[in-house]
Amino acid sequence: MYFGSVRLGKAYASFHLMPLYMCPELARQISPELRKRMHGKTCFNFKTVPGPELIADLNRLTEAGFQNWREKKWV
Repeated sequence: MYFGSVRLGKAYASFHLMPLYMCPELARQISPELRKRMHGKTCFNFKTVPGPELIADLNRLTEAGFQNWREKKWV
């Protein structure tokens, strides 16, 4: 099952996290700063290297998504 990915484009890097689509309750954990970078339901775009706070937000969100999928025995 597709969990997530990073795509490097010419103008930005995208971080896709599928648990956000399949478990919409995770969206409540998205910080306001991270939400500004959100495109669609599962994608975050970055034109520059994100700071340590945004990296920490992505780590927390990814871990929460992984734990959610683990509970459902999807991973």
